[in-house]
Amino acid sequence: MSSPQERLVAQLARIKELSGLSLRALARKTELSSSSLSRYLNGQLVPPWEAVVALCRAVSRDPRPLRPMWAEAAKAGAAPPPRRNDLPADLIDFTGRETEFAQVEELLRAAGAVAIDGMGGVGKTSLAVHVAHRLAPTYPDGGLYLDLHGFTPGQEPLTDQAALGRLLGALGITHPPAGTEERAALWRSELSRRRVLVVLDNAVDAEQVRPLLPGAGNSAVLITSRLRLVSLDGVPPVSLAPLADGDAAHLFAKAAGLASSSDSEIGQVLSQCGGLPLALRMAGARLRHRPGWTVGVLAERLRDNASRFDAVFGMSLQQLDSDQRRVFRLLGVLPGTDFDALAAAALADMRVDAVLDELVDAHLVQEPSPGRFRMHDLIKRYASDIAADEQPQADAAVRRVLNHYLAQAVAYDQTLPSPHRPNPSPGDPAEAMAWFDLEYVNLIASFDAAVRLGVDEVVAELPQAMRVWFFRRRGTDDQVRMLDAAAAAAGRLGHSPASLLLDLGFAHAAAGRLTEALAAYEQAEKSGVDGDLAAGLALRLGFVRRDLGDFEAAQAQFRRARELFGKLGRRGGESQALAFDGWVTLHLGSPDQAVSLARASLDLADGPARITGLVTLGLALASSDPSQSLSAFADAVRLAEQNNLQHNQAWCHNYLGVALRVMGKLDEALEQHQRAFELLEPLAEVQLEIDCLQTYAETCRVAGRSDRAQVLLDRVSKLKP
Repeated sequence: MSSPQERLVAQLARIKELSGLSLRALARKTELSSSSLSRYLNGQLVPPWEAVVALCRAVSRDPRPLRPMWAEAAKAGAAPPPRRNDLPADLIDFTGRETEFAQVEELLRAAGAVAIDGMGGVGKTSLAVHVAHRLAPTYPDGGLYLDLHGFTPGQEPLTDQAALGRLLGALGITHPPAGTEERAALWRSELSRRRVLVVLDNAVDAEQVRPLLPGAGNSAVLITSRLRLVSLDGVPPVSLAPLADGDAAHLFAKAAGLASSSDSEIGQVLSQCGGLPLALRMAGARLRHRPGWTVGVLAERLRDNASRFDAVFGMSLQQLDSDQRRVFRLLGVLPGTDFDALAAAALADMRVDAVLDELVDAHLVQEPSPGRFRMHDLIKRYASDIAADEQPQADAAVRRVLNHYLAQAVAYDQTLPSPHRPNPSPGDPAEAMAWFDLEYVNLIASFDAAVRLGVDEVVAELPQAMRVWFFRRRGTDDQVRMLDAAAAAAGRLGHSPASLLLDLGFAHAAAGRLTEALAAYEQAEKSGVDGDLAAGLALRLGFVRRDLGDFEAAQAQFRRARELFGKLGRRGGESQALAFDGWVTLHLGSPDQAVSLARASLDLADGPARITGLVTLGLALASSDPSQSLSAFADAVRLAEQNNLQHNQAWCHNYLGVALRVMGKLDEALEQHQRAFELLEPLAEVQLEIDCLQTYAETCRVAGRSDRAQVLLDRVSKLKP
C-alpha cells in the first residue's frame, strides 16, 4: 500500500501533467521556486499547504479534497533520501593516533580538506577511514571513497577526468560531461548542495587531486598520499610517523591475541616492524597462528631475514600451506584493484573460498566489504615480485582471469535489451548494469593486460560485450582506445573489424569528432560490410554528413539506409531512415515532403522508436499547423520521459524550442531551450550539445538577446575539437 507522501506526489504529478507546462513555467505561474517544486514532485520534500493550493489553482482545481492527504503526508514527513556510504570497513583494532585524529578533525572543521601523508604501510588509509566513520553523523549525506591508484603496482594512477566521472557516478550522475573542467564544476556544484565526506586515497601528486576538491559548502575531503602535497593550496597536511613504541606494542598485542603488551621481548619484534601498522598486524597474525611460539621465537625468526619488511611478509607467508602460498603469489599479478572469489578461482584454477579466509586472517588480503577483496599496495608488490620467478605460470593464470571476465561480461551483456537485441536472454538487466558498474575498473585493467600479453581474442571481444553498457553510460573515457585496439586485434585474428569500427565511429561522432568518425566509417566500409552492418553504416554516415551540414549527402545516405533496411525487413531501421530523411529534406526546403516522410516513419515505428518521426513531424508542421506540431512534440516528450531517455528528452525540448520560435512564441521557446540545456548538463553528448547550443543561440538572436547568443556560440567554439 502506498504511503500518504507517495499518494500526494502522484496527485502533484497529475497537476503538472494537466498544466501542460514545463517545470520552470509552472514554478513561475505558481510563484514557487523551481528547485522547491522539483523536490515536491520527486518526494524529497512535503510542500506547505499554500504551495498545494497554488498548484491546484494553476489548473483550476479545487484543493480542498487534497487537504486530508496533505495533512497525513505532512505529519509523516518526506522519506529521507538513501545515505550513500561506500567507505571501507573501519578497523576493529585501530590503535593510537589520538593526536593526529584530533588534528585532522579540527582541520576538516576549519578548512574542509586535509591531506594525510606518510610512507607506505604507515596507516594513512586506516586513519582516514577511521576518521570518516567517527565523523559520519557530521556528514548526513554520506561518505564517498575513491582509490586514486597513485602507487598501486601494475596500474596507472587514475586520471582526474576518470576520477571525477566515478565520483559523480557515486552521486547518481551516470552521464557526466566530457571535459575535466566541466566535470569539476559539476562536482563542486553537487557537493555544495550536500554535506558529504569524501576520502581520496592513494594520490600520486597534487595535480591529480586539485580538480577533485570541493568548493563552497559544507562537504569535506580527506586525501592520503605517500608524498606531502605542499602545493595544494588550502589543504593543510598532516604527516604520519611510524607508531610510537607504546602504541605499536599495543597494536601488536591485539593482533597476536596477547593478554598484555608488556612482554619484554615485544621490543625486538617492534624493531623489525619499524612501527608500521601493516607489518605489526601481519607479525601479530603470524604469532596468533603459531600457539607454540613465544614472542622471542617470532623475534628470532624475523632477525634471520635480511629485510625487515620482507621478513614480516615472508613470515606471514610461511604459515600458509602450498595452495595458499600459490594463490597469494598469483594475486600479485591479478589485473584490477579488488576482486571476488570467482575471479580468484579463475586465477588459481581451483576453489579459493577457504584460501581467501586464511589470507584475510593472515592480513595478507583485506575484505573491505563482504565478498570483495583487495591487497595493500606493498603486499601486492611483494606478491608480484615473488610471482615473477614463475612467469610462465603467472601469465597462464592472468589469461584465465581475462577469459573469466570476458565470459561474465558476455553473459551479463546478453541480458541487456538494445535496438540490436530486442529479445535478450533471461536475466535482470538492473543486475547486469550493476555488475558492469562494479567491475568496470577491473574490466579496463583486464583489457590492458590482454593488450600487453597479446590475447587478441579478449582484446577484440571485450569492447563488444560492453557495447550496451557504454551506450547507457555515455562519456566513459576508455571506449575509443579500446575499440581502436579491438579493431586491430580483430584484423590480426582474421575477423572482420567492421562492427568495431562502426562503434568507434559512433563514439567519435558523439564526442563531436566528426572527421575521426568519418575515417572510422570509411575504414569499416573498406573492410567489407553487408546486411545489417551495411544498412547501419549508411545511417551513421548520414548522421555525420548531417552534422557537417552537408544535407544532400546525408539525404543520399539515409535513402540508401532505408532501401537496405527495407530489403532486410527491418522495420525499425527503415523507420529511422525515413525520419532522418524527412529531417534533412525539411532543411533542404521541402516541408510538405518532410511531413510525408515523417508520417511514413511513424507508420513503421512502435514505442520510443517513434520519437524521431514525431520530432521531425512537429518541426515540419511548425509553420503550417501549430496545433498538430505541438501535439507531435508532446507525444515525443512523453515517450522520452516514460523510457528515461534523457538525451532524447533534451533533443525533443530543444527542437520544440525551434518550433515555438517559428510560431513566434519566443518566451516559451527560450524556456524549452533552457530545459534542454539543463538535461544536457550531466550528459557527455558533445555533438548533441553543439547542435542544441547553436539552435538556442539562434532563438536568442531572434528574441533580441544578442549577448546571450554570443555566450552560447562561444561555448560551441570551445566544444568543437
